Amino acid sequence: MKHTYNVTGMTCTNCIASVESALNAVDAVQNAIVDLDKGEVTITMTSHISAETLKKALPEKYTLSEKKEQNVFKSSKASEGKSKIKQLFPLFLIFAYLVAATILLHNEDRNVAEAMLDFMGLFYFVFSFFKFLDLKGFAASFQMYDPLASQFSLYGIIYPFIELGLGIMLLARFEVEIALALTIIFLGLTTVGVVKTLLSKKKIQCACLGTTLNLPMTEATFIENAIMIGMALLMILGIF
Repeated sequence: MKHTYNVTGMTCTNCIASVESALNAVDAVQNAIVDLDKGEVTITMTSHISAETLKKALPEKYTLSEKKEQNVFKSSKASEGKSKIKQLFPLFLIFAYLVAATILLHNEDRNVAEAMLDFMGLFYFVFSFFKFLDLKGFAASFQMYDPLASQFSLYGIIYPFIELGLGIMLLARFEVEIALALTIIFLGLTTVGVVKTLLSKKKIQCACLGTTLNLPMTEATFIENAIMIGMALLMILGIF
């Protein structure tokens, strides 16, 4: 018999291995297969196993629950769209806060160039903060799509420090041109990986805000990178 359960707390390939290993060790479990995108695990068992038993088998980081039946008359596409918007809400909210903070900082001088530098600096500060909450988890997720991180795992660990450093440089107005050039290089590399992932239709986690918020990889990731790269290019070319 097969049963599918919801599992929360999974963020990367390491989590898949951890959950599958723990559940496969339970008596009467023949096979446990995790679907990270759906946050589900399908268990083939020789006899009925209570959900409570399965919960106890998992590390404390993960929570297992019975899967609720969905309304078959609902449009699956509409549900998927709403779900994606709901998942990306934290990203939209953070961007709104960054824009609002930038506007308030330059409400009087209305200096576009200075406002762009502050926005980019604040962007790096906030986004690096979320990555530091789970540095190893971020690195594991990041290497799934970033070209450099996929080849050198240490780069995934270092990347949040790079973001923080760039944020400090931009906000302190220290070697601004170098910070802008590095922004184009680092975010450019990541954007190449994002585009490849989107074109391949792979459903993976976006590591832009670390693993805490469990954001899906969508066009929004490309747009946020494009905004930062675009600002850096405009500043370097002296358009602003």
